[in-house]
Amino acid sequence: MRYSELLDSGATPGELQSFLVGGDVVPVSMRIPENLRDAAKEAAELSGMSFTSFVKMCLIERLSERGR
Repeated sequence: MRYSELLDSGATPGELQSFLVGGDVVPVSMRIPENLRDAAKEAAELSGMSFTSFVKMCLIERLSERGR
């Protein structure tokens, strides 16, 4: 099932979150401004998590909001 199909079916935020954390892990590269990266790394450290975990959390929160 695809993310868009879940949205169309009226999935709950919890169902969307479960879908988003499932699946295989894949590497991703992206180019962002250095200041944005540094700020995100600092915010992650202040939250007691890694930069990668922080980015994943932000994506999951944002994508599960769209279903509301």
